Amino acid sequence: MARAIARTYSCGARCSAWPDIDGEQAIAFHAQYCADARPGLLLVFAAAATDPHALADAILRNFPDTPHIACSTAGEIGPDGYTDGSIVCIALPADGFNVATLAIENLSSVEFADIAQRVERFRRDEAAAPPAGFETCDAFALTFIDGLSRREEVFVSAIHRALDGLPVLGGSTGDDLDFQRTWCVSEGRVLTDAGVLALVRSKHQFSAFRHDNFEPTDVRLVVTDCDQDERRVIELNAAPAAREYAACIGVDASALDSMSFASHPVVVKVGGEYYCRSIGQANDDGSLTFFCAMDTGVVLTMSRSLHLVDSARDAFRSVVGGLGGADFVLGFDCALRRLDAENRQMKRELSDVYREFGVVGFNTYGEQYGAMHLNQTFTGLAIGGRT
Repeated sequence: MARAIARTYSCGARCSAWPDIDGEQAIAFHAQYCADARPGLLLVFAAAATDPHALADAILRNFPDTPHIACSTAGEIGPDGYTDGSIVCIALPADGFNVATLAIENLSSVEFADIAQRVERFRRDEAAAPPAGFETCDAFALTFIDGLSRREEVFVSAIHRALDGLPVLGGSTGDDLDFQRTWCVSEGRVLTDAGVLALVRSKHQFSAFRHDNFEPTDVRLVVTDCDQDERRVIELNAAPAAREYAACIGVDASALDSMSFASHPVVVKVGGEYYCRSIGQANDDGSLTFFCAMDTGVVLTMSRSLHLVDSARDAFRSVVGGLGGADFVLGFDCALRRLDAENRQMKRELSDVYREFGVVGFNTYGEQYGAMHLNQTFTGLAIGGRT
């Protein structure tokens, strides 16, 4: 029988992975594990089949005074690496982290300016009366966004502007690749069509970073027809999008599937750097639906893969080394990276790297970093010793 796993990290983070979707037992176990501590933030990453209402009730009952965010996932990352059908909990200690949260509901209809104004007001209110001991601390922001809302770009760009340069990172909630319904929990309420922001003051060193394992080729695909609202690309290079993309990877359009897209993402150049833009599905009409915003005229570039495991190890080693050997990384890992690892039979190796560097988090439908909404990327926050 599978057993719960728990681990405490040098920054004081206490993490656990409960081996099934019983939210009441998972939260009770984590509360017992934190019995001699005072959490300043509770994060819960739960398999999509978890009952969110029972989970929310359990959080309120066991952590009544703790700011908390829970969400559904496309896979979990616990203290022992990748896990499925589980509930992962992270508690950051109150003596090192001060946290305030804000939920933005009705994402499908709220405008950029409204989000920015609410976040600006939220930040001003929090800055007006910092708690004792946190007056001069640096801060970062975590985002958790409905992965089916198609509003990540608006949400994260508004937050980034409102927070005036604070590090922003996070992930889009998932539902185990069913693409039917995702959810968040904030202040004990179950939310859909919503984004949740956590503003975190930290007495610890930290470093926000992003990593992917692809580099651009010389093959260009220009979006020549697009349904922007649906993120659906109808034509690439004036040809049916699925057919043109399939030709680039050497298969017939009828053979395209999630593994094809996971192993062969496209990238787009923004500000001198390349960012992954992943395809979600091929449609019966020959179009392609993306996991990110698309528009006519966008120039996409086919990518080639670097070694999935070695590149991750190198990225983590560099970031962790810069913090003097941090042993905890909060990770937002694209679900397609996990699929790609499975396709290349590297999932166990990648999971071992995550365990080695203390990565705990979840598999996402999209990743946020700064003002950008990304795909097929790992965004993370490494946390080191006290400043």
